[in-house]
Amino acid sequence: MDTRVRHRRIQVGDVDTFYREAGPAQAPVLLLPHGYPCSSYEFRNLMPRLADRWRLIAPDYPGAGYSATPESFDYSFDGYAAFLDEFVRTLRLERYVLYLHDFGSPIGTRLAIRAPERVVALVIQNGDIPYEDALGPKYAEIESTWTLPADEMRAKLAEAIQEPVFKEEFLNAVDAPLVERITPDLWQLHWSLMTPQRRKIAIDLIAGLKDNRAWFPKHRQYLREHRPPTLIVWGPHDHYMPEQSARAYLRDLPDAELHLLDGGHWLLETHLDEVVPLLRDFLGRVASGSA
Repeated sequence: MDTRVRHRRIQVGDVDTFYREAGPAQAPVLLLPHGYPCSSYEFRNLMPRLADRWRLIAPDYPGAGYSATPESFDYSFDGYAAFLDEFVRTLRLERYVLYLHDFGSPIGTRLAIRAPERVVALVIQNGDIPYEDALGPKYAEIESTWTLPADEMRAKLAEAIQEPVFKEEFLNAVDAPLVERITPDLWQLHWSLMTPQRRKIAIDLIAGLKDNRAWFPKHRQYLREHRPPTLIVWGPHDHYMPEQSARAYLRDLPDAELHLLDGGHWLLETHLDEVVPLLRDFLGRVASGSA
């Protein structure tokens, strides 16, 4: 069985799109939308570990990774969800398990709301949560900018778009022994791909968290009404989304399977050996419907 990751390009609407794929073409699908400030690179180690039984697909969003950065694209959570929907339809993916991590959570959930019949199950790993009272302390720093005039808010957010802050985003709140497991490639690669246009996109996206707050009830309603089978795998050492953030999902997904590992926001870097068996067990139980 060939479990190697394949690196491909496809035209999705007007976007020249890079994506990673592994596993047999007819296998059940695990769709992997990435977070910020990352790309499909975050799934590079996970994909070959599951590719013996599943088809794993991880696109780079427009303006991220190796995908193009068209001027006319809507660089918002809604715009990314529309792109992901077109990407899925272009690849003719009719059923899939969704992996929701970081900003991939509000983007992926918007995709799920567009077509809930496609979603076999959810895997949520330190995904941005739709519960205002369970966010971590780092979100308070972002919220503090919301009272500023628009230009001042954007100027303040722009201070976070620099390489040292990218490094902080990837190291987050983990202890020194775990820091050694997180490759500097993460922040150095993604900073090297930053352009003036992409910097503006990042500012727009972070600023969009303010408007995204009004979307939280729709996110919760989807979870509550559809109750997809869900595996929650969480690293509680996360300044943005600590343990309370993971447990908040149980309000609307009381039957979800929750595992707290001794890690942080980027578990696939630090705890891959613990995450993979949990995924294999869960997918083995639910993913037969995503072929």
